[in-house]
Amino acid sequence: MEFILVYVTCKDHAEALNVGRAVVETRLAACANIIDGMDSIYWWQGELQVEKEAILIMKSRRDLFAELTAKVKSVHSYEVPCVVALPIEQGNLDYLNWLMAETKTTDINKRLY
Repeated sequence: MEFILVYVTCKDHAEALNVGRAVVETRLAACANIIDGMDSIYWWQGELQVEKEAILIMKSRRDLFAELTAKVKSVHSYEVPCVVALPIEQGNLDYLNWLMAETKTTDINKRLY
């Protein structure tokens, strides 16, 4: 099983909370963390933007990424939200088993060991 960290930027803490809750409630991620008050500098529609944003980091599985992305896009306010995945190369086996158990699966008892 391949596990991932999903990085999403949101307009503010409230939106990050809403997006994170929507993804975790549907078991597309086991956990979501919010880091508020990030300064973002980016190009949008030909203009340089400098804004405050919130970072949303979710722990999930690679096989759920497409569905997770669709869920984020359905509740996110941005026209083109940042949703990117980074692989989890290694981790505490107990934590990874918990992550597996708390995300969508056809076999709820499936474990890594």
